[in-house]
Amino acid sequence: MRYRTLIFTTTALATLLSLSACGSEQVADSPRDNASGTTTVQPSRSPAAQLTVEVRASAKAAPKTWTLTCDPAGGDHPDAAKACAALNKVQDPFKPVSPQQICTEIYGGPQEAKVKGTWRGKQIDTGFTRKNGCELHRWNQVAPLFGDTAKGS
Repeated sequence: MRYRTLIFTTTALATLLSLSACGSEQVADSPRDNASGTTTVQPSRSPAAQLTVEVRASAKAAPKTWTLTCDPAGGDHPDAAKACAALNKVQDPFKPVSPQQICTEIYGGPQEAKVKGTWRGKQIDTGFTRKNGCELHRWNQVAPLFGDTAKGS
């Protein structure tokens, strides 16, 4: 019976100590807001994405350019929330098609896009086309990123 009590007491104590380590990391507005007179600082969190997107209806067309941030969704993108949702659905949305990849010769249209910036802390500088089946699939996975141009307008 003693061992059972000791095990339960040890488990309860470990749980209590681990829970006491949990707490809020909010910043006090001023030292006066904090009873001890000290200010705590919450680590700043940068957005998951800070991107510049340039889309052309064709190689010779004038580009449409906008910015996009995610987590929270923002920028001057026409539908930032939808674009961020599309990016979040794909495991690696900016990974280029491998040169060794065998692709169908399905032409999806003359649209082109360039994306630069950061995505989840990683530098991005990539292009998108619709020139074959692999590129078309890659484009379609994140099509909301390209606005109406993704539809071929």
